[in-house]
Amino acid sequence: MFIRRTKIGTAKDGKAYYTYRLVKNVREGNKVRQRTLLNLGRHFAIEKEYWGLLCTLIKNRLSGQKSIFMEDVPEEVRSEANRIAYRLIVADGKLDKSVESKNKEGNYQEVDVDSLEVERPRTVGVENAGLKVMEEVDFEGILRGLKFNERQIAIVKGLVIGRMASPGSERHTYDWLCSVSGLGELLDIDFVDISHMSLYRASDMLIRRKDEIERELFRRIQGLFGLPCTVALYDLTNTYFEGDVSCNKKALRGHSKERRTDRPLLTLGLVLDSSGFVKRSQVFAGNISEVKTLEEMLEGLSAPLGALIVMDRGLCSEDNIEWLKSRGYRYLVVSRERGRCNLGDMDVSFESRSGHQIRVLVERDGDEQRLYCYSEAKARKEESMNRLHTERFEKELERLSSGLNKPRTTKALGKVQERVGRLKERYKQVSRHYQIEIVPDESGKRAAELRWERVPVENTRLTHPGVYCLRTNELHWDAEKLWRTYTMLTDVEAVFRSLKSELGLRPVYHQKEERCDGHLFITVLAYQFVQLIRHRLEIHGIKLSWSSIRELLSRHQRVTASFSRRDGKRLHIRKATELEPAQEKLYKVLGLDTNPGGRVTLVV
Repeated sequence: MFIRRTKIGTAKDGKAYYTYRLVKNVREGNKVRQRTLLNLGRHFAIEKEYWGLLCTLIKNRLSGQKSIFMEDVPEEVRSEANRIAYRLIVADGKLDKSVESKNKEGNYQEVDVDSLEVERPRTVGVENAGLKVMEEVDFEGILRGLKFNERQIAIVKGLVIGRMASPGSERHTYDWLCSVSGLGELLDIDFVDISHMSLYRASDMLIRRKDEIERELFRRIQGLFGLPCTVALYDLTNTYFEGDVSCNKKALRGHSKERRTDRPLLTLGLVLDSSGFVKRSQVFAGNISEVKTLEEMLEGLSAPLGALIVMDRGLCSEDNIEWLKSRGYRYLVVSRERGRCNLGDMDVSFESRSGHQIRVLVERDGDEQRLYCYSEAKARKEESMNRLHTERFEKELERLSSGLNKPRTTKALGKVQERVGRLKERYKQVSRHYQIEIVPDESGKRAAELRWERVPVENTRLTHPGVYCLRTNELHWDAEKLWRTYTMLTDVEAVFRSLKSELGLRPVYHQKEERCDGHLFITVLAYQFVQLIRHRLEIHGIKLSWSSIRELLSRHQRVTASFSRRDGKRLHIRKATELEPAQEKLYKVLGLDTNPGGRVTLVV
């Protein structure tokens, strides 16, 4: 066994290109020929002086012999020897998917059980599920139709499944593919032979064909489940950057939903259907006003006329509502009116999915109707918030008041007024319910006393907790149907939480605009396939977060078990670990192969 360098071409500047192969001499009759065991690629990085040692380590690894003086061997040589030995087992081993379980005679071999070694564990659970749902919507066919080649398709699958299994940057995904995941084995590709720049180039290709991929993927998901297209949910979130992003014109400071006011932001807008699948996504500048994004998103989506658009109060300006009316859309939004009416006798009463009582008062106003809703759960939450903020506000007032009677504390009238003003701004939800008076001393320059009185303002959260108003021009649906449709926006919030916490949307480490947009789009694609998995499970009553599903699946791995046989040869078996009961349940519902990659056997 030895390594051979072969010239494969010459560049225009005269530079020669070489590839490296692991070969061995094989006698065929009276002749000795060289047989290629493995193509090591153009980027084989081991120095020539270590080639002989590398081949020795590979032979020892396959035969089970212990190598001496390992402390003198560079780590990269040992790592490469282990990797090549594993690839030889997979490449030269006998692949047997399930025949062994059907063979009643069995496959008995005499081995030394004390020689057992279990090595190279690689995760295959999330990878197996991800490839299955990609196959269901023929994601590979979508990419192939957009002129992605086989290698690029494999890299895109690695990017998306990597985001599903181990969220992080594209560089993090590359490390995960090389050292943790068995996805390369399932795709018959070794990601170590691919540079990490290939992942960035694949991300660039994805963002350039984003609209076609997004549109075709949703069309296939819609056909797979027969999803209705009459309801569109629209909302925005943002993510922040790490590092300098001076070359990205969309990276701007704005209102951060993670309160990262110290960093530039990007804003992500999503239009979803009522089942939580993404119809369209768009990346906006970090400082964009939410109300200015609606027209661009819906026109880009080519949403059908008459579709019902559901939005939160941040997007439902009067201009947006008028635009929806002029385009023939129906809308269902939270009213921006500040007053909360006294509901009195309710028109409708029903229970939410969680068993809480919902009461609704309906008022018709021309071509629009308002639904004044009261939620027991929301009322309890707001009462608790009111109580907490009131206690904190009054405690701060007490601290300011007592300080006026202590030495070495600020008593200047102007400074005390500033402190009260800052305090009212910090607790503005409750401070408007207080009348505060600062009494000056005889000189008029110092504050002598601080007085306050609680005077609740009517029709506010303090006096009417749990009340909010919905506006809609849909006049044919009843109050319960409208309310339940609006509560789908909570699913959008769950989507954003999943994107941020479970799928690595934040932070962004890239500098270039295209790379930043690509990072967010990979996360959106990962969410689509996560939602496919969760939708399948929910149909069978399994309602778990993606974090829980991922934790269960990630414990399923492929390992290599090696034994020494009595005849001196080494037996290597590579297969997936047995499923635990909880894993088996998921695999059954999703229709997954319980032994992804099959069983590979090699005797050396």
